[in-house]
Amino acid sequence: MPLRLATFNVENLMTRFDFTGFRNQLRQDRVIKLFEVQSEGVYQQLEQARVIASTDDTRQMTALAIADADADILCLQEIDNMAALQAFEYGYLFRMVGNGYRQRYLVEGNDSRGIDVAVLMREETRDGQKIELRDIKSHAALTYRDFDLFDDKLALTNRIDDKIFKRDCLELDLLIGGVPLSLYVVHFKSMDGPRTNGVDSRHATMPIRRAEASAVRRIIENRFGAGNTANKNFAICGDMNDYQERIDVIGTRRSGYRFEHQDETESALDVFSRDGFVENVARRRDPLDRWTLYHARGPEEQWLCQLDYIWLSPALARMNAERKPEIIRNGQPFRTVFPPGQEVERYPRTGWDRPKASDHCPLVMTLDLR
Repeated sequence: MPLRLATFNVENLMTRFDFTGFRNQLRQDRVIKLFEVQSEGVYQQLEQARVIASTDDTRQMTALAIADADADILCLQEIDNMAALQAFEYGYLFRMVGNGYRQRYLVEGNDSRGIDVAVLMREETRDGQKIELRDIKSHAALTYRDFDLFDDKLALTNRIDDKIFKRDCLELDLLIGGVPLSLYVVHFKSMDGPRTNGVDSRHATMPIRRAEASAVRRIIENRFGAGNTANKNFAICGDMNDYQERIDVIGTRRSGYRFEHQDETESALDVFSRDGFVENVARRRDPLDRWTLYHARGPEEQWLCQLDYIWLSPALARMNAERKPEIIRNGQPFRTVFPPGQEVERYPRTGWDRPKASDHCPLVMTLDLR
């Protein structure tokens, strides 16, 4: 019985305008910086016009990427609220895929910007198997104290009673044609931030993501029993803001590029891969073809990496040993550097940097369930 499962960070699907850039230059869009704006009222009018003018193209591309993924169950990140999700589904996605995602789930989490994880589901799989929600649970309220995860590294930036998840771990208990499947949808702490005591922002924030991954694993082990997870049907999906490998992009447009794969010495995601708890199915693809995001801060700092994951339980991984996931990259902007042979046809009106479907790529896989 096939099921298509996908995850996609759609990048700031918002219903609110952010006017903080008038007083905080770090929050101001780069196009506004080209103009001298003295009045906060004028700034707000310009910002509203800028956002509305750019959003239509962006969301058409987002919908095209979701349509190309053609998932039965779609795990999403960076959703403002249910109103934003419904407006996007009705105004954009419905026009691309027709009468599809009638089941929509979102629980407000902990993010300071108000972005949440969400799930869209069809009523049936493409071959007519019913998709039923038996239970849904937020774990946003869990603290470091609850799971005894607090340590000296976390104490540098957190307190023991702080929430573990910077957004949430949304747990869905499903039946697919009568077959049980548990989903855990996450969006881990970002790698952004200042250097701390000479430590780069990725490593400075890694203890938070490691605690998030440990909490997800604990939730699953508490659900099924610590020694009884290997034979259960579950998947962990989402933007995990960390990577175990990356592809360094070396060169410039004028000189040309070369691509060097390297493994990372440590990652928060080692919590998942350690002892075969779950499998990152993207690693079934070629090492240069697993990336879901392009990072660049000038020609001296460019790389491709996987931030978006579908981790399968050992049981699901065995059932689908011959299958590989797909990565939808047609919504990437033209500045993204593709390794040889991976070039795709971009969606209409894609820009050099923007508009684009998202800074992330959808990851989707067809699974056999039994």
